[in-house]
Amino acid sequence: MSLAMNIEDLIFIQDYFRNEGRIPTETEIYVLDCYWSDHCRHTTFETVLDNIKIESELFQKEMQNAFDIYLNIRKELNITKPITLMDMASIFGKYHKRVLNDQNIEVSEEINACSFFTDIENNGETEKWLIQFKNETHNHPTEIEPFGGASTCVGGAIRDPLSGRSYVYQAMRVTGCGNILQKREETLKHKLPQVDISTKATSGYSSYGNQIGLATTYVKELYDDSYVAKHMEVGAVVGAVKYGDFKRETPVKDDIVILIGGRTGRDGIQGASGSSLIHTNDSLETASSQVQKGNAIEERKIQRLFRKPEVTKLIKKCNDFGAGGVCVAIGELSDGIEIHLDKVLLKYEGLNPTEIATSESQERMAIVISPNDYEIFIKECEKENIEYSKVATITDRRRLEMYYYDDKVMDLSADFLATSGVRQHSKALLCDNNGSNPFENKLISKENVLNELSSLNVACQKGIAQRFDASIGATTVLMPFSGKNQLTPVQAGIQALPTIHSTSDTATILSYGFIPKISHYSPFLSAIYAVLESVAKVYAVGGDKSNLYFSFQEYFEKLGKDSKKWGKVTQSLLGTIYAQNEIGCPSIGGKDSMSGTFNELNVVETLISFACTPVKIKNVISPELKTIGNYIYYVPIVKNSKGYPEIKETLKSYELINELIKSGKILSAYVQEEGSVVSSLVKMAVGNGLGFTVNKENILNFDPASIVVESNCELHFEKIGMVSEEISINGIKFDYDEIYNAYTKTLDKIYPLYQNLDCGNCENLSNYKIEKKYFKEYIENVNVLIPVFPGTNCEYDVEKAFIDVGATTKTVIFRNKKEDDIEKSIDELVNGIKDAHIIMIPGGFSSGDEPDGSAKFIVNVLKNEKVKDAIHKHLDDKN
Repeated sequence: MSLAMNIEDLIFIQDYFRNEGRIPTETEIYVLDCYWSDHCRHTTFETVLDNIKIESELFQKEMQNAFDIYLNIRKELNITKPITLMDMASIFGKYHKRVLNDQNIEVSEEINACSFFTDIENNGETEKWLIQFKNETHNHPTEIEPFGGASTCVGGAIRDPLSGRSYVYQAMRVTGCGNILQKREETLKHKLPQVDISTKATSGYSSYGNQIGLATTYVKELYDDSYVAKHMEVGAVVGAVKYGDFKRETPVKDDIVILIGGRTGRDGIQGASGSSLIHTNDSLETASSQVQKGNAIEERKIQRLFRKPEVTKLIKKCNDFGAGGVCVAIGELSDGIEIHLDKVLLKYEGLNPTEIATSESQERMAIVISPNDYEIFIKECEKENIEYSKVATITDRRRLEMYYYDDKVMDLSADFLATSGVRQHSKALLCDNNGSNPFENKLISKENVLNELSSLNVACQKGIAQRFDASIGATTVLMPFSGKNQLTPVQAGIQALPTIHSTSDTATILSYGFIPKISHYSPFLSAIYAVLESVAKVYAVGGDKSNLYFSFQEYFEKLGKDSKKWGKVTQSLLGTIYAQNEIGCPSIGGKDSMSGTFNELNVVETLISFACTPVKIKNVISPELKTIGNYIYYVPIVKNSKGYPEIKETLKSYELINELIKSGKILSAYVQEEGSVVSSLVKMAVGNGLGFTVNKENILNFDPASIVVESNCELHFEKIGMVSEEISINGIKFDYDEIYNAYTKTLDKIYPLYQNLDCGNCENLSNYKIEKKYFKEYIENVNVLIPVFPGTNCEYDVEKAFIDVGATTKTVIFRNKKEDDIEKSIDELVNGIKDAHIIMIPGGFSSGDEPDGSAKFIVNVLKNEKVKDAIHKHLDDKN
């Protein structure tokens, strides 16, 4: 029996069952291993820190100041429970809700995503909407099986806001890899080549997102040798739902639990436990079964179902099936619940009760409804071609009980489960990393400029990003790359809210911040800059901090009992506490992954800040340089020689930038990231193929979160040059091609910027002799039939486009779960064709992008005699 729990937990379990007067079942042992895993119960972050000691030569005073802020907030909130990493990570959200009375933060029993309210204008009316955003990691499975791990990363991220009844419309991907230019023969033993992990994970994530129809408008891969220990795969998504179209209620006795969506198989068993462990030489061979198998088409159906207010108003409580499977997803819904494992629909026969209880098969959702609403709910499931099964009942016994037919395989006290095992204790010693100072002055030379532009973390990544569908859903405000050449990277995802049949005046901005080389210098400082960088990117595209919220992603080595390792996480969180306090915006959620270790190798201390905020679409600007002759200004952050930023002073500049964007005086802006101001300028310039003439002292210095802006008038910032035809940096002239090649060629062999440049000779197949045909008579009200097949993902976009021009639309969902469904769907389709003036088949993707998928299925439907005759009649009678 392979378990992730420690010896203290085993003794604790032994004592519990001794008091129960029986021996545990196999199912109970494995369920507890999942339920109490670090992945599910954040046992590392819930560990009591008995002693925190600061011994930093660089930032002793600054860390102590942040720690004092934290202690004062605990006092103000009257928190007396022990100090933990979780308390540090979540305290500002509590402070803003309880003390500052932030009414925009949603508080409920369902905590699957960061949730806040905002008002929007839609069709001339003010509406209140709930915004939900979530970041998710799949580091362990992606390291083992890159395609599957990455695809289920975004699938799992989607299901968190989706379980909150939000429609997910926006995605971002941030990954961490070793050097993908490394030769294959140099690959570390017992590891996959970094280039394989990168490319296959990119294919996996993009495949799932493209299939389900989710716009991914920001993609970034970070390169650091430490990620050879374990790949970092992070997905972040945003969803929204109109206030009043959902409810939140506490389940009561006799309420029922329905499992909808995908069937259950053996994929992902013990995935939560495996994700909580370090990797060893055997992990590639022994952990592959822990990787889940995704099916985006199935999840798309759940999205459609949950977009119906008549459905979401029935749901009292909902939980998605992620880590831990049935035992966690259903077990978390209530303190008293009776589950019948034999009612769970299976992919194939042969699963035992333990496998059914702990399988992490994807695309499943657990829903609590009143028994009175059962018939209404399942009819809606059937309309959307979704399988369902009543699998559990809410009880008042305060026990998690599981049956397999007549055998009771599990019976655990809710109070025992809630302990999450034995509370661990540790100490934290906050020391310096002794890494090189990235803020030291750098000499300007042509060679240094070109080397910076071609470095892995600065070079163009459009070849990666263009594998992701950025326009699906018709909500994209800015495409990932801007300018006529589409080469200037947009530094945030910006999507209009997913209103149906209309376009609102509001979008959401989702940005991130994290630069690995700062962490090598100081995890404390790195966390501060991560938060500040994510805010700077919001301001650079036209947003502000008036309704901005954070979610943090922590990814660290396995801590064990080493107080210095605990100190690294502690100082990172203290960095976020300082930043949140200065900015005035809280983190309202996050995700911790605390097993970034392979044997003796560890990932760099990683704390990523995600910032999400609404913005008026009219205020959004793109980052490419616009016009020759415009002024270029530099807006630096205020910091000392060690790099420690004065955030409140820096925010004054950000606020001024926001005012100047709204008044039309700032036309473009770019936040400095891994490179210098030169890199920012080059990225801004290539979008429209323009140049710049600039002169600035220490122009190659690393100055993260500073902003370069373009203006058509004089501003009270540091003017460093102008937009021009040529490129001149401190008097050094550059040929445009050498700049372009340095910036675009680094990853070209792995992620080509352009595909199939040599197309050979193409035959012109145009036929200009085709006679245009028109409808036989003038029609005032045009009816459009939109069939929705398995794999369809842009039916909402198509429907909105026709409604915008005055058409009346009708969708017919083709159902194929049962033979009777197929017959009924064919009849509905035929009747729809009879009434339609236009038949529009929307686009989509095949499951896994294989050739034997949606397209061939649709062809077979159209070849059905009834459908074929109806289409021919449509063409003949209506011309």
